[in-house]
Amino acid sequence: MSSIVEILSADEIRRTIVRLASEIDERCRDLSQVVLVGIQTKGVPFAKMLAKQIEILEGVKVPVGTLDITFYRDDLDSIAVRTPGKTDIPVDLNGKTVVLVDDVIYQGRTIRAALNAINEYGRPKHILLVVLVDRGHRQVPIHPDFIGKTLPTAREEQVKVYFQEADGRDAVELTRASTT
Repeated sequence: MSSIVEILSADEIRRTIVRLASEIDERCRDLSQVVLVGIQTKGVPFAKMLAKQIEILEGVKVPVGTLDITFYRDDLDSIAVRTPGKTDIPVDLNGKTVVLVDDVIYQGRTIRAALNAINEYGRPKHILLVVLVDRGHRQVPIHPDFIGKTLPTAREEQVKVYFQEADGRDAVELTRASTT
């Protein structure tokens, strides 16, 4: 038996996206040089939500790309391999500020793979990282530039992110294994 605790409600996610979009705008200054790149799967709807909020705040339409990192992972032999998603980078990344977008950062291996994958599509001037939830437990020295919520977790706990576009609702939940 396990217990589920809601960490962020739909309204809290909305407020977090407004804050993160503002932080990206403030840090990047020239939004015409920014590209948001969502990491498959949940980073993609998150990137779209951030882009929409930046457009609301600043009137600038920031391009959004999608990145599948399946074949860039260093642990393919130990994970269940899924059907690779689509990578779609809509603009030349050379000289741009790429903001990698993912829902949860845990050990950092997904982001390491994403950094390797990005190099296939150009040489950005800067690469920044935004995550909705940072749950700790890094195995590589990677730290997000923008964090929605820092959530210390136990290794056996799971963080699940739900977005309206993909799941029919917005929420972040923590699943804890029962001790009985």
